[in-house]
Amino acid sequence: MLPGGRELSVLRPRDTEALLDEHAFEDDEFLPYWAELWPSGVALAREVAPRALRGARVVELGCGLGLPSLAAAQGGGRVLATDWATPALDLLRENAERNEVSLELARVDWRTPGELLERAPFDLVLAADVLYERRNLDVLLDLLPALGGEVWLADPGRAPLEEFLARVASYEQRGTVYRLVL
Repeated sequence: MLPGGRELSVLRPRDTEALLDEHAFEDDEFLPYWAELWPSGVALAREVAPRALRGARVVELGCGLGLPSLAAAQGGGRVLATDWATPALDLLRENAERNEVSLELARVDWRTPGELLERAPFDLVLAADVLYERRNLDVLLDLLPALGGEVWLADPGRAPLEEFLARVASYEQRGTVYRLVL
């Protein structure tokens, strides 16, 4: 149940262990993080749900199961949900249909975000639990302010969060406002 009495129903894989792919991990350290319903995603969806987004352009990075994207679309946002895992996008498409919301999906690798940057700026940038690997810090520090002036970041306090927050101060001087959801 989300604020305002709204509900979302999401399907998710029963067995995330079955999604592990040794070859994909060897190639790019790919793990099926997308298949979990992370508490940060739930927290971010609850923050987004009561907001009237009426036509606002919203992008979610690393959407996984896409709960924040679904909440934003329910609130009237024009949502672009992005992930680098095609199965995540396929399942989110199905979940959007289940919840009778419309959103756009795109496969995006943060290291090569050219097509995504062409669509910027967005009114709101959402990201839940994206700081799970230190290797993503530099990429996200460059990408987030380039996407829009308001970033809502949900994180459970993973190790890279402290470094991210220490380094993000210089980006705030460029007009990007970060809102941390814990």
